[in-house]
Amino acid sequence: MDVFYKNKTIEAFLNSLDTNISVGFVPTMGALHKGHISLIEQAKSENNIVVVSIFVNPTQFDKEEDLIKYPKDLKKDLELLNSINCDIVYAPDALEIYNNKIKSKSFNFDGLEHQMEGKHRKGHFDGVGTIVKKLFEIVKPKRAYFGEKDFQQLQIIKKLVEKHHLPVQIIPCAIYREDDGLAMSSRNTRLTSTQREEAPFIFQTLKTAKEKFKLESISTVIKWVEKQFNANSILKLEYFEIANETTLISANRKRKGNNYRAYIAVFAGEIRLIDNLAL
Repeated sequence: MDVFYKNKTIEAFLNSLDTNISVGFVPTMGALHKGHISLIEQAKSENNIVVVSIFVNPTQFDKEEDLIKYPKDLKKDLELLNSINCDIVYAPDALEIYNNKIKSKSFNFDGLEHQMEGKHRKGHFDGVGTIVKKLFEIVKPKRAYFGEKDFQQLQIIKKLVEKHHLPVQIIPCAIYREDDGLAMSSRNTRLTSTQREEAPFIFQTLKTAKEKFKLESISTVIKWVEKQFNANSILKLEYFEIANETTLISANRKRKGNNYRAYIAVFAGEIRLIDNLAL
């Protein structure tokens, strides 16, 4: 496994490869878990070589405290990647990736950025767009793999590729869950034992909401979800929305021919957890 820390060295290495070699890319923020491994394994099955990046991107955090507390263990991550025969790891620091100017650029994602997460995390998707575009330009992958847990982010990255004519295929990957249904996340390691025990309630609520969606109005389902969390002393609901999968615009009634998805953000203490489910 080759590990690179500088833009120039990884670019030189990748540029030296035969043009027929397909490169799969899995961008991560480290604190790797089985969800990340599932993306890497899929990338390995569909490409000649796989590049995994490990970079906690400062410009996509709306709260500095969350950035500081985000779990980081590069040594452990590298050991894990080596054990699954990862080909290449790119682990730059912020000054390297941002060329000494740690600031995001502004993007227009045709309104996708103003929905859900965009309402609650100012500047978040400008940070995402900035780092993903930079990484694509450095790695130049044929395919890049993203989990559906961050479904809004996935749609925004597809829009980034479309609007900037980037020559990369975006591969969505199913949410990888714990046995009790909790969506895997690096943030899960920060949960207390009580919070961790209660966290599967999020997915349980989504599953019931899906069943209710078949028979009841959208507003009725939303009110029911809000009521469930109002009665929960451990988890605090930030938002629950039912929205069009393509436009991400919140729906107030069902229309034929549209695909809907339920999106949720919940706080367990100061730890923010997100999930979603196709309806």
